[in-house]
Amino acid sequence: MISQLFPILADAAVPPAGPAGLFSNPVIPFVLIGVIFYFLIIRPQSKRAKDLETLVSSLKTGDKVVTASGIHGIIANVKEGKTLILKIADNVKIEIDKSAISTVEKSAETSAPAVTAS
Repeated sequence: MISQLFPILADAAVPPAGPAGLFSNPVIPFVLIGVIFYFLIIRPQSKRAKDLETLVSSLKTGDKVVTASGIHGIIANVKEGKTLILKIADNVKIEIDKSAISTVEKSAETSAPAVTAS
């Protein structure tokens, strides 16, 4: 009697062959995670770095800037290399790296009074 039951159980244990699911391949979830990381982390960070690079390359004398450490000042001189002179108070100038600039508050063009034709 037991020998008659084994073939019946063996046939019942086999699931029917159906269409494979989207995640049946183990590589697909890793690819999806990589795409999500690219659009949520890598792409915005590289865009911010590119914007900061253009900001640093467009610095000129007279710009009001804020450094990464929070020092507010006016650019007194932009040097050829990697540094610039920042005026932080009367008769107080410091030399900092251009990469230390985090934001430009006002550029020299917007702070100059507008000349109107009369």
